[in-house]
Amino acid sequence: MTRTSQRPWQPEGTVYGTLLNFRREWDIRAPRMNDEPHKAPPQAPVLYVKSANTFNPAGHDLLLEDGIKEVDVGGTLGLVIGEGGQVAAGALLCDWSVPHMSYYRPPIKYRCRDGYLALPLQTTACQALSDWNDLEIEVRLNDAVVQRVRLSSMVRDAATLLADVSEFMSLQPGDVLMVGTDCLPDGTRPKARHGDRVMISAPGFVSLQQTVRLQGGAA
Repeated sequence: MTRTSQRPWQPEGTVYGTLLNFRREWDIRAPRMNDEPHKAPPQAPVLYVKSANTFNPAGHDLLLEDGIKEVDVGGTLGLVIGEGGQVAAGALLCDWSVPHMSYYRPPIKYRCRDGYLALPLQTTACQALSDWNDLEIEVRLNDAVVQRVRLSSMVRDAATLLADVSEFMSLQPGDVLMVGTDCLPDGTRPKARHGDRVMISAPGFVSLQQTVRLQGGAA
């Protein structure tokens, strides 16, 4: 495992998230993909941006504000882009979001709130993207395993996702492309509330841990 900096890592460019990149969620939502307004399954990766205000460095809590009582836990792998559009490193991330029903076009207020992207202390150098094809990301809530995210179940593996995204946009050095988050068998995601401690880990990667705090303390 190679650490790329002595200071807590933060993305230097734009962070992109990917929707519908795990087979389970794709299959759950497939019956509605032909409905309005889309009328067909997406042919290219469906992306969104995690704005810079969401970056939450290692060692900081997630603060729930504005009456929000719980959040979806989104353990994922971020591909850190280097020179020439190649992946230089990877990072375990927690892509927090407020539970919502509007999946394809969720309002920014649900995904891009302050601190809603938990970051690890450091990244891990990438030797070959194929090394991560069978990676398993473990999500723990208060020490109990609540989800195992298997990258082998992605619709597009890391290399294919990167290639398909590069067909319609140019990723710059310092950008981060998240491979997506998986759902539970019922289509939901693990939930965290005030006082919950969430840990995201995977073999060969720097783990991240974050505690959820309610603004002003417990209600």
